[in-house]
Amino acid sequence: MTTSWPHPEARPPDAPGPLRPTAAFMLKHPAHLIALGLGSGLSPKAPGTVGSLWGWVSWLLIQHHLSTPMQAMVIVVGLLLGWWACTVTARHLRVCDPGAIVWDEIVAMWLIFFLVMPTDFMGQLAAFALFRFFDAVKPGPVAWADGLFKGFGWRGGFGIVLDDLVAAFCTLLVIALWRYAT
Repeated sequence: MTTSWPHPEARPPDAPGPLRPTAAFMLKHPAHLIALGLGSGLSPKAPGTVGSLWGWVSWLLIQHHLSTPMQAMVIVVGLLLGWWACTVTARHLRVCDPGAIVWDEIVAMWLIFFLVMPTDFMGQLAAFALFRFFDAVKPGPVAWADGLFKGFGWRGGFGIVLDDLVAAFCTLLVIALWRYAT
């Protein structure tokens, strides 16, 4: 039985079944390297958590070396580049939203830290834990965003990124309410 795809570009290459990401796969295309978070998405356990940790650590370097406007530019470019990388990598893995794609977690962490810094280690840890909660459990609006755009192509690539942006927004909302209450 053959599967009919709505658009030739939306059809994953060699459509039969999903591929498992490996270091060799990651190095075959620059989009794979980006989407798999420079290898953090290859973690056999909790790749989203590993990607989020990589986002946290990399943000500490970014904020130390770049001005505030350049930090904002890195986030915007990272989102656009990530949309492309997630789209291409998901299609090549033949999975709509593979867990190994962690660029969305990385950029979401950058956005969170861009808006909550400066804060001490405990504040950073709270932001990390809240984001992981919203990203993993997917309550309310995060679940809605996660189901909104599925499939291959640009729409599916945007869906990969969108639920993490909503999880970041929820994280920021909780932090803002907490700061307001204290």
